[in-house]
Amino acid sequence: MNSKRRLAALVGTAVAPVLAVTIPAGTAEAHGYVTGPASRQAQCAAGTVSCGQIKYEPQSVEGPKGLKSCSAGHAEYAELDDDSKGWKVTGVGSSTTFTWKNTARHSTSNWQYFIGGTKIAEVAGNNQQPAETVSHTVNFNGFTGKQKVLAVWNISDTANAFYSCIDVNIGGGDSGGTPGTPGGGTPGTSCAVAWDAATAYTGGSQVTYGGHTWRAKWWTQGEQPGSTGQWGVWEDLGACA
Repeated sequence: MNSKRRLAALVGTAVAPVLAVTIPAGTAEAHGYVTGPASRQAQCAAGTVSCGQIKYEPQSVEGPKGLKSCSAGHAEYAELDDDSKGWKVTGVGSSTTFTWKNTARHSTSNWQYFIGGTKIAEVAGNNQQPAETVSHTVNFNGFTGKQKVLAVWNISDTANAFYSCIDVNIGGGDSGGTPGTPGGGTPGTSCAVAWDAATAYTGGSQVTYGGHTWRAKWWTQGEQPGSTGQWGVWEDLGACA
């Protein structure tokens, strides 16, 4: 009997570690957001604007499909819905390129872009897994002046979507302040700060180089504007004075 008990104890000791490693690990909750031009959560993450919890989770603004909310209805991200918070407004032309950073590459139904209640663009995802960065050139369809663009990434295999709000000045220069309604918009010709090879730039940052204004599509350092090509990090916004 003693030998049987000893055998049982040895079996239990051998099995325990096996059981421990078969317990499933927690799933990481990381998804995606617009980095260029810098969305509100991107500005929070970069410290451009002082924010709360969203600073640490810019990629996690997820909610049911069909919302028209910068925060996706999350109380802890409610600052994203505050139009008076002093978000950096990016000057753009009649169209611009929006770049998503996907930290978990979900199969995609489509991406949609809205100004107010108007859908200005939709890009098919074909139920495929996207790349880690995805860019879409969007035409603003006659909207001008300061606007809040709502970018939506609709996932194909869940009922949820990811949301990003981007403040732009269509036909104008960079500024702070509250996004407005269609109309107006004075063309911006003032040059931004000169490009510096030693400076790290986040998506949406603008610099001057060679008499032109350039906007970074994503984080970059040491890449000279005009040298990265059409699909590179720098977008040429035209001549400035």
